[in-house]
Amino acid sequence: MGVLTRIKVVPASMRKIDSIAEGAPMSTLSTLMTDDHRACDHLFARVETHVAAGDWSAARTAMRNFADALELHFRAEETQLFPRFEAVTGFSAGPTAVMRAEHAEMRTFLDAMSAAIDAGEADDFGGEAETLMIMIQQHNMKEENILYPMCDDRLALERDALAAALDTTLHARATHGVAA
Repeated sequence: MGVLTRIKVVPASMRKIDSIAEGAPMSTLSTLMTDDHRACDHLFARVETHVAAGDWSAARTAMRNFADALELHFRAEETQLFPRFEAVTGFSAGPTAVMRAEHAEMRTFLDAMSAAIDAGEADDFGGEAETLMIMIQQHNMKEENILYPMCDDRLALERDALAAALDTTLHARATHGVAA
């Protein structure tokens, strides 16, 4: 099983949106959420690295960190971003419903990957991880190229406040022991 290559890694110090200073506009929702995708990619790569090395203890810890970070990302979307988008657009059965369904499917792969790590099964982990990676890449492309730009456009009047709230949720991992 080879370690799968990840996309650009964004250091934690560069991911957090700074508070508005001297009237500078906040980052777009697209930028904030895309940067968090990259942070999750980095955590996923750590899991794969530890599994490839056969370091099951480190793999378990890395897997918890990855799963926690991804769950926080999903939660930020499902409880903050998507409801605001749906309220403004009236699209409750549109793109956000598809994204929620994909989140649910990805959660099952996270569980299977954790079980494979607990069992010390590198091959089982590799199969689940490869499938999840493909799903995440496809999912992220839809969000980054379609949904997030729509959110930036449709939520322009509340973008800064919503971005600040999302940023707080996404960075809650630091208070829950998840090293990003």
